[in-house]
Amino acid sequence: MVAASAIALWPALAQRSPESILPPGFSQPEPAAPAAPAAPKAGEPASASPAPVQPSGNVAAAPTDTLDALADGVVEDSSNNMTAAVAPVIDLPAQARRSLDRVGVMKVEDGGLGEQAFGATDGRYLSTLMQQIKAPVASRWASILLRRALLSQSASPASVDGADWVAERAWLLLRMGEADMASALVARVDSDNFTSRLDAIALQAALATGDPASLCGIVGPAAGRSNEPSWPLSQAMCSGLAGESGTASALVDQVRDSGAAQGIDVLLAEKVVGAATNTRRSVSIQWDGVDQLTAWRFGLANATGVAIPPKLFDTNGPQFIAWQARSPLISPDQRLTAAEIAATLGVFSSAAFVDFVGGVWDEADSPDRSGSLGEQLRAAYSADGESARLSALRSIWGDTGAYGREILTARAAAEFPASKDLSSNDTDRLIASMLSAGLDIQAARWANSVSSGSLGWAMLAVGAPRPIAGIDASAVKSISGGEDDRRIKFLLAGLAGLGRLAPDQASSLAQSYDVPLARADSWTRAIDRAATAGEAGTVALLAAAGMQTREWRYVPPAYLYHIVSALRRVGLEPEARMIAAEALARA
Repeated sequence: MVAASAIALWPALAQRSPESILPPGFSQPEPAAPAAPAAPKAGEPASASPAPVQPSGNVAAAPTDTLDALADGVVEDSSNNMTAAVAPVIDLPAQARRSLDRVGVMKVEDGGLGEQAFGATDGRYLSTLMQQIKAPVASRWASILLRRALLSQSASPASVDGADWVAERAWLLLRMGEADMASALVARVDSDNFTSRLDAIALQAALATGDPASLCGIVGPAAGRSNEPSWPLSQAMCSGLAGESGTASALVDQVRDSGAAQGIDVLLAEKVVGAATNTRRSVSIQWDGVDQLTAWRFGLANATGVAIPPKLFDTNGPQFIAWQARSPLISPDQRLTAAEIAATLGVFSSAAFVDFVGGVWDEADSPDRSGSLGEQLRAAYSADGESARLSALRSIWGDTGAYGREILTARAAAEFPASKDLSSNDTDRLIASMLSAGLDIQAARWANSVSSGSLGWAMLAVGAPRPIAGIDASAVKSISGGEDDRRIKFLLAGLAGLGRLAPDQASSLAQSYDVPLARADSWTRAIDRAATAGEAGTVALLAAAGMQTREWRYVPPAYLYHIVSALRRVGLEPEARMIAAEALARA
């Protein structure tokens, strides 16, 4: 049988109670001191420390320096637009060696959260928390903020090895769908500083980006630290890439003969070798009988241009689809749906998604352009007359309320002048679209054009840079709440967290709608302590921990209140406002 290390992908299932969306431990009394994470063991699930990965079984779906700065409004982080980093440099002279004390790709001026993002919080506590977060999380904006925190050039916390600290951050980035970002972070560590844990995550990052060549700088030492068959197969691929076909073939045969790996996992490695050396070992890949998409299969298939049956993507979480959106050997038109999911998760910025759709349109033949998403987007920007442009926007949005389409149209929506002549539904969607990309200044221009009690008014009440007129308990009650008055509860939580609602009114509404704003548990105390200490990175991490569900309807409004309040206290009010507005748009 094929050996299996079973680093299982955490199920990103909708949770059914407020308690269940927190990581283990937050529903229990707080320990006096955080415990160190247990050492990884073979066969241990992903809720523990990640172990080295095998090219078989239930391989983990483990899980740019520039920002897409808008002309005005909130900055939507599009550091995801960087290309994957190259393999770590080896044999560096002493003066070129990089310290593990501060590892990151984003300085403050690039959108990073600063050297003290995690303050004095113990590294074992932070590492365990990162390991236990079920990603992706409900909020696109919370994910964007968490990416910035994980990529920040910040001081490595106490009680954790610097390379292992990078590994935990990259592992979480991968589970969020941020393959390129994880690869870029791993590449900031010199190869001779790698640990077995960082080896495992570097392998995952190489697979997620479809770039086995990025392993060639570490494959020798990594193979010496691990008995997993993924490493001799990786050595074979690197030998092939170096033109050493005889060595590559011998290594593949050795793994196959040992029985450590077999079937499609070995065939895919053999295909990489054949493609690299142009030998007769070139093989044809058949997916018959394969019932699980693993990171190994995903990565090597994408590296060699082998089409993956769509049904296999259903066997893992959406992070695989986000990885697929960046696969260069797959035609853009085949990745369009993946790109929309990546935008919804926060992996693609609004600008990156627009560029992607434009690229698909550019490459399409003239007959295929008619009625396409790219054609509709062009009309939304450049059709003659506001009526024609609005019609194009409606066509893009459809009737399903797909959030990814609103992200796509954000800048086109911002071109519309504020007007009271539009329907409430059109106004609501224009505002939701603008705020999805952080265009808060443009959206705020509609403050005098929305009616109290509308969704557009509610989103501006929490999303505008300054409080709009008419925010009081009566206006909150007038919002159409839908099932269980969810929008009213989210609006209350957002306004209270931002300090835009009088405390007595917030307390009265909280009692009326059963939103326990004052209730304390281990998680609320943890995020409050981090906010008090000014640890923006810790707050971002705990905010994600409070949103471990794929659907906003399972996020408790009281948690939203604590998240918004904590972010505001550490100087991240713009991000807090966008999360609160997103909650209303997606409720």
